[in-house]
Amino acid sequence: MQQYSSLPDQNSLIDATPKLLTTIEQLRAQLWLESSLNQLQSRLNDYLVSACNTVPQAGATQAEIFQAVVNEINSAVHSSNLALTDCAVGIALFQPQETVATVCYVSSSPSPNSQPLFVEVLTAKKKLLLRLQEIIKLEDLQQLEHQQPQSAWQLADDSGNVIGWLIIATASLSCDRESPIKSQAQLRSQLMARSAKYCTTALVQLRHILSWSQRYQQLSNSNQELERTNQLKNQFLANTSHEIRTPLSSIIGFTHLLLAPGYEPTRERQQEYLNIIQSSGKHLLALINDILDLSKIEANQLEVQWEIIDVPLLCSNVLALVKEKAANKGLKLCLELEPDIKTLVADPLRLKQMLLNLIFNALKFTSEGSVGLRVAPKGVFVHFTVWDTGSGISQEDQVQLFEPYFQIAKAVAGSVEGTGLGLAVTQKLAQIHGGSVKVESEVNRGSRFTLVLPFKQELGVGEDEGDEGAKFPSFPLHFTPSSSVEILLVENDLPNADLMQIYLRKLGYQVTWVKNAAEMWETLTVLEPVVILMDVCLTDGNGLSLVQQLREHEQYRTIPVIVQTAMAMKGDRETCLAAGVNDYISKPIDLPLLASLVAKYSKPPTSLDG
Repeated sequence: MQQYSSLPDQNSLIDATPKLLTTIEQLRAQLWLESSLNQLQSRLNDYLVSACNTVPQAGATQAEIFQAVVNEINSAVHSSNLALTDCAVGIALFQPQETVATVCYVSSSPSPNSQPLFVEVLTAKKKLLLRLQEIIKLEDLQQLEHQQPQSAWQLADDSGNVIGWLIIATASLSCDRESPIKSQAQLRSQLMARSAKYCTTALVQLRHILSWSQRYQQLSNSNQELERTNQLKNQFLANTSHEIRTPLSSIIGFTHLLLAPGYEPTRERQQEYLNIIQSSGKHLLALINDILDLSKIEANQLEVQWEIIDVPLLCSNVLALVKEKAANKGLKLCLELEPDIKTLVADPLRLKQMLLNLIFNALKFTSEGSVGLRVAPKGVFVHFTVWDTGSGISQEDQVQLFEPYFQIAKAVAGSVEGTGLGLAVTQKLAQIHGGSVKVESEVNRGSRFTLVLPFKQELGVGEDEGDEGAKFPSFPLHFTPSSSVEILLVENDLPNADLMQIYLRKLGYQVTWVKNAAEMWETLTVLEPVVILMDVCLTDGNGLSLVQQLREHEQYRTIPVIVQTAMAMKGDRETCLAAGVNDYISKPIDLPLLASLVAKYSKPPTSLDG
């Protein structure tokens, strides 16, 4: 029996060979395309990872991404075995509202002698040169994007706005085989389209990275600032605690000593102890005032009273206040005044405060030698220079010297008193006056702090009414009130009530004390006071509300009311006056000022007793 082979027919093998070769070429092309795109994606990822790990510069990283895209496409095309036509790749960037784009990135030519290639706009029959800084019209780019074969692809930001175009320019095709040429165009188009998409995605991710990096940096800076502020706060609390406990120890100790059963000190000793108690109390008040002053300045709420100041007199008074402290340390005090210095316009209280802060600091850090104040004119400014022969300040500490709560490390270690607020307050007060504070110092060679203030200010600028009571003399008026001068004291705090009762009764007033609103209304039914002294914080009501209620009653409407309160911030006095009070005095009570205000509103006889 005849047998036949199962091998395919020879003609069928010949027919299958072209199909097999075509499939292999397609696979090679697809592998090349995916490999090239993977390489591009890898490069872009490297830039994005680098941006995540460092503090990126937006412009620099974006430029790296654009250049990587054109270089990788160029490298992929010219390293291929697929015989793609010679080409160049570029990116033209576009600004919103513009009608042209500028070629900012171009791939390098494969050979030194290569000439720049052209992009052909088929519909307009024009050729555009693809080289750096070449200007291309927007309408031409849109034509390149929509023509066949496509030569431009949009690049957009994360909002979808067009920021540029990825462009490819190819050499003229001179090949008789249509199929490979068509295949090349399709392959090239896929490479460009997907590269443009990768580029757009990378730009969006870069913007997100930059945004996250910026937020991280802001949070990091905020955390550092919070940490620094927390350290300063802790240091400030520790220093303030020391500052408060030291005078409190004197106040409580000497008070206990005076009250101790069986202890009967001489009159001179009693006077000495009382002076210490008073001095310690003033120190506490000065500490509170420093804190309040800084708060008022930072809130732009500080009251300033512009006046023409007698400079020699003020400087003499300032040195008189520190004379005893200097003598206790064996230091010599010096005052040098240029003869041309007579007057300047400033707030006398604040100027004295600034000079005292500087001189107290000089005395604090000087153990031997001298401390001096020199006043000299410099053009339209006057320079108050406080110098000392003390320990000096390092350059490192000088940088932070005027920051709130800052203290020199050796000062803290050496238990030098102070809260670190004096210089900060002084600098801010100087700035309010249109001036500044400068420092010159060397370690172990003393320091020079110069307060620079203008001679003249515009009177009225920053002026506030302030306490009207401040316009009265700081000493009590001596007179003998008639028995009809009745004062009603509405005061919640017993020690303050006792203090004001004793003082006013010593001056001859009849004082009736009540501690709350209910007692006030009951007392008013049997008493016709000439003046009412009203506390704001009462157990059963608000003093300002009581004043408003008094003004609604015909029989009480004209009684003068003076508020005594711990409300001492800017605006508190105005709030009290708006409620209907006649005047205002802040706690701790200045007794001579209280006497002046009561005398003003009670209209006592003008006769004086000796």
